Amino acid sequence: MSSKSKNEKHVIVISYDAFSQDNWELASQQPNLSKLIRNGAWTTKVKSVYPTLTYVIHASYVTGMYPNKHGVYHNNPFQPFVPEKDQEWHWYRSNIGAPTVFDEVARQGMKVAGILWPVSGKSSIHYNIPEIKAIKNENQALKILKNGSPVYSVSMELKYGRYRKGIEQPYLDDFSTMCAVDTIKTKKPNLLLLHLIELDDTKHALGTKGPHIEQAICRMDKRIGDLMRAVDEAGIRDKTTFIVVGDHGQLDVRYKVHLNRLLRDHGLIYEENGEMKWRAYVQGAGGAAYLHIREGDSEAGRLALELLEQALAQDCYGIESIFTRDELDSLHVDTAFHYMLEAKEGYAFDDAYNEPIVVDLHARGIKYATHGYSPNKPNYTSALVISGEGIESELQLGEVEVIDIAPTIASILGIDFSACDGRALTEIFKEKSKILL
Repeated sequence: MSSKSKNEKHVIVISYDAFSQDNWELASQQPNLSKLIRNGAWTTKVKSVYPTLTYVIHASYVTGMYPNKHGVYHNNPFQPFVPEKDQEWHWYRSNIGAPTVFDEVARQGMKVAGILWPVSGKSSIHYNIPEIKAIKNENQALKILKNGSPVYSVSMELKYGRYRKGIEQPYLDDFSTMCAVDTIKTKKPNLLLLHLIELDDTKHALGTKGPHIEQAICRMDKRIGDLMRAVDEAGIRDKTTFIVVGDHGQLDVRYKVHLNRLLRDHGLIYEENGEMKWRAYVQGAGGAAYLHIREGDSEAGRLALELLEQALAQDCYGIESIFTRDELDSLHVDTAFHYMLEAKEGYAFDDAYNEPIVVDLHARGIKYATHGYSPNKPNYTSALVISGEGIESELQLGEVEVIDIAPTIASILGIDFSACDGRALTEIFKEKSKILL
């Protein structure tokens, strides 16, 4: 396939954060998404990676690799005792220890744009507003300029910044969509990576059911329509494929579980000279958690495991399973970890060590939902739509995985990205014999 023909193709990836199978009935009836479905392939059986956290999954999206290969094991690097609002995240391309499809697209001479795409700071993306947050005394605007594309970021901010109110929704996703529309019409990137977050934010704040979900889905469909119109106005509709994909589901949570309080009560977390220290520490990942053991402290490992096994035997702690290394191998979890905890539905893990071990959120008047749970949890898959001129119409796909996204993007653009864990979903193509396999 010639370079010229490659450069004529366009892929717009819309990461529809938390777009899960339970949202499909409503979302698929909306005017714009339903049009993409009629002209494309779809499934509600997208299997994620473990833990089902946004940055872990987005690293798998772009590498086609499981976390034990790409190295992004959590949204955040391990930072014991640092308040969540002050924690670093895996914001940078350098955090990914594997090739990415956006690097390969750029290397092939094609244009790439990224708007609030996770784990993309300081990357090869030509037009880049990375998802990154100022912490402590940092300046948000300067941090974006330093880690994204300065001229492009300033241009988008001057044009559309007045529509944004920090990270408040729906204004943030509206801003991101405006930037994407402008970029499609003026830059015509071969690959656009767009992360839209309102549905995820809404579920976290208010739970997975209710009119707030319907409102978020309706607003999301309007954004999809704006992007579809931008493609028409750019004159590239017959050369463009849309990929709309949900990264994970969410489950409603009644109980937050603070297992570090349990470890502190038994001396494995302690204060020394006014400073908090740890021998064992549970790093929460919502519906999952990592058990960290101080290197060389086998006694701490034994004591922590005994405590957690005792907690597992008591329903009130909400521990569904303690995964050992054999089970973690089957889940493709980073080999640095020997144990992970899986929460029961209705429970989630949090890092706090100075709260009660179990907190009833409903008793405090709090609605909350989260993710992170095993991708093998029942009814916990997400949704995918792939739609465009060369895609089979109304094709219902079976089970696919988030690691299939990168090789599928590559196949659409006519480049090779087969050296990964995922597979190109070649069954979506009308003329399969002409597609690079």
